[in-house]
Amino acid sequence: MHSTNKEQDYLLKAVHAFKRKFFVISPDFEILAVNEQGLKNSNVEIGRGHCYEQFRNLHSPCEHCPALESLQTRIPTFLGSHNISQEKIACIFSYPLLSNDEIDALVMVDFDLPVQVWLEEQMSQSSTFLHNLLLSSVDGVVAADRTGKLVIFNHAVAEILGYDIDEALEQLNVRDIYVDENEAADVMRKLRSDKYGGKGKLKAHHVALLGKKGETIPVRLNASIVYKDDQEVATIGFFRDLRETIEMEKELKKTQHQLLQSEKMASLGKLAAGVAHQLNNPLGGIILFTKLIMEENDLAEEIKEDLHRILRDAERCKDTVKELLEFSRQTRQFMQPCDINQAINRTMFLLENQPIFHNIEIEKNLAENLPLVQGDTQQLNHMLMNIILNAVDAMEGRGKLIISTRLPLAGERIYKDDNDTQMLEYPFCWLPSHGNRLCIEISDNGPGIPSDVLPHIFDPFFTTKEEGKGTGLGLSMVYGIVENHGGNIIARSKAGEGTTFIITLPLAIQEMAGENNE
Repeated sequence: MHSTNKEQDYLLKAVHAFKRKFFVISPDFEILAVNEQGLKNSNVEIGRGHCYEQFRNLHSPCEHCPALESLQTRIPTFLGSHNISQEKIACIFSYPLLSNDEIDALVMVDFDLPVQVWLEEQMSQSSTFLHNLLLSSVDGVVAADRTGKLVIFNHAVAEILGYDIDEALEQLNVRDIYVDENEAADVMRKLRSDKYGGKGKLKAHHVALLGKKGETIPVRLNASIVYKDDQEVATIGFFRDLRETIEMEKELKKTQHQLLQSEKMASLGKLAAGVAHQLNNPLGGIILFTKLIMEENDLAEEIKEDLHRILRDAERCKDTVKELLEFSRQTRQFMQPCDINQAINRTMFLLENQPIFHNIEIEKNLAENLPLVQGDTQQLNHMLMNIILNAVDAMEGRGKLIISTRLPLAGERIYKDDNDTQMLEYPFCWLPSHGNRLCIEISDNGPGIPSDVLPHIFDPFFTTKEEGKGTGLGLSMVYGIVENHGGNIIARSKAGEGTTFIITLPLAIQEMAGENNE
């Protein structure tokens, strides 16, 4: 709609007749136009300088100029003096003029507002600011009136729970966001108590919220009651999502266990090496001289029996020393690409015809075309043999042994199930999702491992076998071999349901390089 010259003339006369200062400035504060009232008692020259220079004799825009805010927000704003002792407040209004969605100029007008109107406007602006502040908080913010109707539901809590803000405000009661419907009542009870942060306050309270999809979300809640004239009118809560924190604590706990076990193994390895070397030579002498004495022909039978007992015990001690040396061995490993299925088949070929395997059902589920692992063949065979013999020994000569190989599933994680006190993986294990590992599972259907014993099965010299039947070094050596190969091992066991060992080993270097090139 185009104005006629006559209409423009009237409009111009009205602007000049306006008994308030009325001027137009550019976005860089150049004066573009001023009405007659603005020219009174001033030396303002249009197009000859900035408004702050001509009106205030300053070298930069006024600190609280409303035009600064309008340039940022692109909406009208105003500035008023804070002297409310007068009946009216002197204000300057700023109105941006837009052209093609850009600020072309700003109209500046001074007005006097009644104090009450000015205060209401200030409160409105403060309310809007505080509301926007709550909406943009990184913590979830929920406020509800006395009936539980939601009045604030910010972006952070919408992201935590999975709701749209408008959807939540229209459909939800504050009780609906808790997993347990009695939790809201419990929160109010604690808010009204003096025991949990002072009356009307609740600090660092852990609760479980209910997501839109039905998931349970652990959060930390800080809440307070809003009072008016000593009456409760609303409650407000600040929620911090604890899922990431809990996950990090789990990962830290796993790492701490692994570090503790590694340090323990390293220290005991040095001790074992020293003890073994100190015992080896005396034991060799005992065995040698016992055999020499036994070669005498005129020995009484009871003496021969005693010598046989000495020889048997000395040789058992020598076997223990041999295990100690193997346990503490720090010789350089010969690492090369290995076929883990071949290693399992080779180990079972040596074992399955032994008498203790005659009543054992063996099931092998070996995945085909598995990539090679990086390992020392001899040590891998030793590891497999120890675990398998432990499983068969636990079944006491009758049961089922299952050996499986596979690649971990994408994103697969294995850790303790807090709902099952009879199951513990120690050290903890995480199967990475990037597919650079291979998984071996060895299961038996024996009696299982008691929950109080399970955390200690990898400890050196720990054994539940009868005296003379075990040194407690077998699983410790297994753990050491797996760790030296950059792998992980865990044990799962439930009373009466057998035991499963899960080992993960890194793939051979060329296998990972081949995957990366695909």
